Amino acid sequence: MALARNAVLTAFALAGAAFAGFASRVPDIKHALDLSAGQLGVTLLALSAGSVVGLPLSGWLVHRFGAARAVLGAGLVQAAGLLLVGAGVSVLGSRPVVMAALFVTGLGVGVFDVGINLEGASVERLLARSVMPHFHAMFSGGTVLSALLGALLSGLHVPVGVHLAGVALLLGAVTPWFLRSFLPRTAEHPDREHDLHDRKDTDSPRTGSAGIGAAWREPRTLLIGVVVLAAAFTEGTANDWVAVAFSDGYHLPRWAGVLGFAVFLTFMTLGRVLGTRLLDTHGRVPVLRILFLSAVAGCLLVVFGGPVLAFVGAAIWGVGASLGFPVGMSAAADDPGRAAARMSVVSTIGYGAFLGGPPLLGFLGDHVGVLHSLLAVGAMAAVALLVIPAVGRSRADASG
Repeated sequence: MALARNAVLTAFALAGAAFAGFASRVPDIKHALDLSAGQLGVTLLALSAGSVVGLPLSGWLVHRFGAARAVLGAGLVQAAGLLLVGAGVSVLGSRPVVMAALFVTGLGVGVFDVGINLEGASVERLLARSVMPHFHAMFSGGTVLSALLGALLSGLHVPVGVHLAGVALLLGAVTPWFLRSFLPRTAEHPDREHDLHDRKDTDSPRTGSAGIGAAWREPRTLLIGVVVLAAAFTEGTANDWVAVAFSDGYHLPRWAGVLGFAVFLTFMTLGRVLGTRLLDTHGRVPVLRILFLSAVAGCLLVVFGGPVLAFVGAAIWGVGASLGFPVGMSAAADDPGRAAARMSVVSTIGYGAFLGGPPLLGFLGDHVGVLHSLLAVGAMAAVALLVIPAVGRSRADASG
């Protein structure tokens, strides 16, 4: 079990490093391609679109081939996409090429994320304690180190293509190594033997295409998806726009904007490391209520606090955004027999934030400025506060 846990920790750290390798260079990509805020939002939409296309397939892929094989294929697709993004920016200077490459990257990211989250949920279930936030803390830790490296490389004017080629190489080299320690498929899907006997029963939530159709009709699963949607928007808005908002809104150097992004990531990581005890002590619902309110307070400080207090706001926002996504993933996997299908549904809904967020923030940025467009986070947090009770443990799932 220790080997499987360490493998999942490594997987999340690598996913974070790969994501931040790209995200940390977004201001440089905006500058290199001479994009407005609205054009940047539409460009980033291609990444989200690729993820949303991959997510509905992810549950079936993991159920059919196992988490290890699904993650391996997704990692290779993601690496190829990042190579193409770098070439599109640094060699061709072509926005259409970059958008096509981002779509490919997003396709790999979507399947990769569901695969490692499902593996993490399986490990958490076998350990019988909250550890999913630790996995997501490793994701955040990977993003922090990668963002700091990105700030350094941006300050040294290292081409985006060279940086992303290094990220792609890291993905291709490390992914096969940690996958050797993933759990056996019987541990990932304890109902698999039952599934093989009942495969002809297309109405069963455990059969057919991994029960995804049935999961889309479950009210609790859909409400968990809304919580994850709000959490993804709260986190993803900062990931995509904080660096640009700091540099454009407060007229700071681009490297300083990336530093603000790194502050957000650092404190989100701390929230995930320290949050597991709070979850085990106080439960999911009250902890998430406080954290979503904190995210709103931090966002307001970023927008209205000035260039110094904005860094403090980024820290508070980071803590507030720390647990929504991992808790949503855990809630979707409360019943191991339906985990793959429900996690696919929840992830698809959640990634809607990454699909709609970039163009929404870009549109608002063109009209009110990128900095003030961040106030949209408050609206999504209000939605989350209404449906947070859905992430509480279901009695039926707990007994199943």
